[in-house]
Amino acid sequence: MTAGTASARSAPSGDPVPLGQGYAGVGYIQDGKDFKPDTRPLQLTPQGVVSPDFASSPPPGIDVSHYQGTINWASVKAAGIQFAWIKDTEGTSYKDPDFNANYLHAYNNKVIRGAYHFARPDLSSGATQATYFANNGGAWSADNLTLPGMLDLEGGCYSKSVSAMQSWILDFYNTYKTKTGRDVVIYTSASWWNSCTGGWSGMSSRSPLWAASWTSAADPVIPNGFPYATIWQYTDSGSVSGVSGAVDRDRFNGDHSRLVALANNTA
Repeated sequence: MTAGTASARSAPSGDPVPLGQGYAGVGYIQDGKDFKPDTRPLQLTPQGVVSPDFASSPPPGIDVSHYQGTINWASVKAAGIQFAWIKDTEGTSYKDPDFNANYLHAYNNKVIRGAYHFARPDLSSGATQATYFANNGGAWSADNLTLPGMLDLEGGCYSKSVSAMQSWILDFYNTYKTKTGRDVVIYTSASWWNSCTGGWSGMSSRSPLWAASWTSAADPVIPNGFPYATIWQYTDSGSVSGVSGAVDRDRFNGDHSRLVALANNTA
């Protein structure tokens, strides 16, 4: 299989993603198929269907893992990409083999970068996984170029109840914040969050939301419980100079100064 192609990145069929094969977006399509539609009456509030007033000219970004193969970060920067989140860890035993190189080369080419952890709530506690993440590349420093870590939540509910999943996420958040001083960014889709957490509002005042919403619309669909999205993954089939094959494309909800403020915790 060739890195960066659709054949190299297969989606789960309902069972947990095999360890090491998770990446941001792996469960997006299957999550939308597996979960039953929300039949409650639509509430036309900022917690409704779309993120209100998403930035009209947002800083562009990408998210990557070893599936993209070797990346030319100088070309990525020259193409106008301002930020990138890079897969780091999964569970408590897996580290992406390309993380160290990607994280360093993005930094050296002045791409504002962050690390992300693919959650495996079926394998261990949120605290255990947050500790593994923070100790293996997911930490943070105020240097204009490092974003807070991201927690990737997708790929089914891992046989957890709504209350158990809420507790797992909060356990991860609290531990990560204790170890790094930062609020972890939450990546998820409306389908996953509404089903697996019950549309929980408990993280809206704690974590920036990164909404997975693959659409050509002007705004992303966001989960219940969040007033807006800070980052938007709008496609899994983008192209960027310096990356071979398909790559996830993202937008930041603000201007470059706000992106730097998120990096430096001065927002």
